[in-house]
Amino acid sequence: MKSVYLLTGMPGTGKTSLIKQVAADTRIQTGGFYTEEIRVDGIRQGFQITTLNGQTVPLAHVDIRSPHRVSKYGVNIEGLESLGIASLEEAARQSEIVIIDEIGKMELFSEVFKNTVLRIIDSGKKVLGTIMLKSDPWADMIKSKPQVQVLTLTRNNRSQVLEEIQNWVRNQTS
Repeated sequence: MKSVYLLTGMPGTGKTSLIKQVAADTRIQTGGFYTEEIRVDGIRQGFQITTLNGQTVPLAHVDIRSPHRVSKYGVNIEGLESLGIASLEEAARQSEIVIIDEIGKMELFSEVFKNTVLRIIDSGKKVLGTIMLKSDPWADMIKSKPQVQVLTLTRNNRSQVLEEIQNWVRNQTS
């Protein structure tokens, strides 16, 4: 059985929701972070990193001035590298499963993030995360690693993917 499960798929298919559900439902100690939208009056203003212990930092926002941009959002590399990386390193030391949501275009601006993710994946640590659907040389290298299982999530296969992930998590305690 693979040590790393990464979900991919179109935006809005529920990748982060599925990761949060699995992390909340399991008795296995998990750590790391997920990303979620920042909305004001129903309008997306950016994205934030939320650690599994509840700390947050903006990852990207329309008001962030940064040389690193995705669409209209400036990317907060410093926030990712302080809170995000710290949560991954702590999870790698103390948790049975590391949650990485997500390995995407914004996060890939950071060499520190890429090195940390690669080190955790190559360590044999159990990882549950999400990864960008669009082709990218670095992300494609991660997807092709022998210990990585990539599952494409759609609105139609959510229950099957959830069941497969839950079975994988259950087998981590065996």
